[in-house]
Formats: sequence, structure tokens, C-alpha cells
Amino acid sequence: MDRGIVEVSYPLDFRKKDAVALGEHLRHRHSVDVVGMKRVGISNFLRYFLYRHHVVYEYISREEKFLFIPVDLNDLVEREIYPFWTLTMKRIVDTIERSDLPGLDKKKIENRFLSSIQSQDLFLVIDSVRQSLVDLCNIGVYSTLFFLRFDRMRDVVTPQFFDNLNGLKDATHQKVAYVFTSFRSLDNLSPVFTTASLSLFSHVMNLKPAQEQDIKIIYDTYRKKYNLTLSPEQEKAILDLAAGNVQFLQLALIIMNEKRDKKLAPDEIVEQVRNDERVMLYSEEVWESLSLDERDLLMKIKNNETLSQDDKKKGQYLWDMGLVVHGGGKDMIFSDLFLRYVEKHEEKTAADGQPVHMSKKEHSLFTLLEKHVDEICERDTIIEEVWPEYREYGVSDWAIDRLVARVRSKLKQQGSPYKIVTIRTRGYTLTTS
Repeated sequence: MDRGIVEVSYPLDFRKKDAVALGEHLRHRHSVDVVGMKRVGISNFLRYFLYRHHVVYEYISREEKFLFIPVDLNDLVEREIYPFWTLTMKRIVDTIERSDLPGLDKKKIENRFLSSIQSQDLFLVIDSVRQSLVDLCNIGVYSTLFFLRFDRMRDVVTPQFFDNLNGLKDATHQKVAYVFTSFRSLDNLSPVFTTASLSLFSHVMNLKPAQEQDIKIIYDTYRKKYNLTLSPEQEKAILDLAAGNVQFLQLALIIMNEKRDKKLAPDEIVEQVRNDERVMLYSEEVWESLSLDERDLLMKIKNNETLSQDDKKKGQYLWDMGLVVHGGGKDMIFSDLFLRYVEKHEEKTAADGQPVHMSKKEHSLFTLLEKHVDEICERDTIIEEVWPEYREYGVSDWAIDRLVARVRSKLKQQGSPYKIVTIRTRGYTLTTS
């Protein structure tokens, strides 16, 4: 289970404040809604929490037995309710299979899973999940289902779905807990989750960019992984640019690895990272996840305008997520890299209507599609060809869809005979028809 998971090497006091808070919730069997800006490092923290030895002893309990069941919803090809529960049951089976829990009939649970998916009946799949969690409960095990990237389900959840989640807790006498991760709280993701209905269901936990000592731990781990030798000045430049954001840090180190022969000075590192398309694309992903009020407020902060109490109320999310921090007697955007994007976005808005050439990744995508005109280009193929660095930091659905949208727009601007057709759940096709 631990193979290839770098977070298992982190010291036990990594992000201690967050680990204490999450551990306390789980000890009391509270479900938790972990919220953070897009790709800020929630997965990094939870991989540590899920797989680092002795986390349960340190932060939850030394007496009771706990079983963590990670369900990464990025593995869902179809974002629908039936595949969600099927994946959940499969991850329960996988986790139980790797466990050494005495008194548990693993074969019985596996057969239950196989029977339920062969039936293709939603009720039977959910019932298999219920029975398996009850089996764990009966041998004194507290199960926690970690639904990672839960925002992928935002458009398909129903009141019945919420009832099923509550039903599993009731069936286990509240011994099952959930951890949801997303860039917005559950009540902001879907109207199904109202503030009133969630008041007794889950507790919100905001995960901000990492503190200095924690981002340094992540930095040291990846620097060793890339076998990079950096001067104290280069290191400071990278950590300052990352500003506690794990995605910015990983991208900066990938850039340093790609340019390891150039011996970049600190100011050259800053320039290279600032202008890298991957950094700008990630910044755009964060920007697009914000409301219009939140974007307007960021513009005000960038321009050092006075903020009213109403402004701060509308933009509370920015402070909760650490996108805005207070320093030097004023509020400011947390990262120079994200500030740079906000500035460029303002410039682009002012220059709308002018011809724009394809960026490097846009050109890579178009070239790939052009090589396979009228054929389906699978999403996995696009990731491998356009994002060769994806194994290091992953690629979001948003980034792929946004890049496709950009190329579509530019082909239209150019009067190209080509158009890109979406093949649902699979990929895209370039066609002239």
C-alpha cells in the first residue's frame, strides 16, 4: 500500500494542527468536509494521514481499531451514482484485502461485491456496502470512508444519495464516518446539501496553504526525488514562489528539473516559473473556481482599494482558504504567482478581440488531434502526450477541458475548417464535418 507514496516518509508532526483537528473529529466519529482551494495540497496531507504509520495512535486512539478506506473519485470514468457506489464497494474490498483484521471473512465480502456488480442493481450494490461496513462494525472496527475530490459528483447527487449516506451511518450505529474533500463546502457544491441538513452530518475543516516548516518538508522530499542540488538562494526563491501551495511547489521543482543544466540564478528561477504555461493554467483553474464577487474582491485587493465589511462578507471564502492573507498592515493575495495571473487576466480582459497565437500546450493538443483526425483521442492519451509531467503532480479534469475549450476558440477565431467534438466519458475527436 505504501509503495510509491512519498508522504509516508514525512515526520509525524507534519501539518500537526490539521492532523490534530482531523484526528479529533474522527475519534468522535464526526464526518468531516475538508475544503481548500483547488489543488492546494489536500491530497498531499491526506496521503500522509492515510498511510503514515502511527497516525492513528498519535492523533485518534491507541485502543480502538480504525480502518481508513480511500475512495479517489478521480478514478470514476462516469460521474454517476451507480459507478460511485460500485467504486466505493470495490475500494472497501481492496482495503479489507490488504488488512490483517482477525475475525473477518474477506472472501465473503469479495463474493458479495462480485454478486452485486453482476446484478447491475444499484440497491444491491449499496446494500453490499452496508453489509460490509456492518461486518467491520461487528468485529469492533471503526471505518472511515475518504471520498477524495468529491466535487466531481456535484452535478449528480440527489436527496436519495444523501439519505443513503445517512443510512449507512444508522446501520452501523454511527460508527462509520466520512471525509469529503473539495474546493467548496458541501452546501456550496449542491442544493441537496443544505446548511440545515448538514448541521448534524458533517463538520467543515478548512485546509490553507502549508506553513513554512511543512512546505519545507514537502520541498525536501521532492528535491531528493528529482536528485536536485540547489543553493540556499535558489531554495528560498522556490519556497517564496510556492507560498505554501503544494501545486506551485511541485511545478517549480519540475521546471528546475527540466532546466537543471542551466544553473539558473534566483531571479531567473522566478522569471521561468512565473511565465510557465502550467503555472498559469493552474492559476486559471483556481480563478475559475471563484465567484464573480470573489474575483472582483481580488482585483480590489490587487489595486490596494479599501474594502468594506460587505466586501469581506461576500469574500469570506478567500480568507478561509488562505487566498488572501494579512501582512504588512494590509490584505494581499497570498502568492506572487497567483498575483501575476490576476494581473495578466486584467490585461487580457482589456485587450480582448486581439488575435492570439496558440500556446505550447494548445499547439501540442491540436497536433495530437490532427494526427488522428476523425478518430477518438482518449483522455489518457491526451494526458500522456500533452502533460508528460502528469505522473508527478496529476492533471485535473478542469485543466483538460479548459485546454480543449481554448483550442476550440482559437480554431474558430482562425476560421479553421476543423472542430473538436467531445466523446462523452472517453475523449475528443478532431473533424472537418
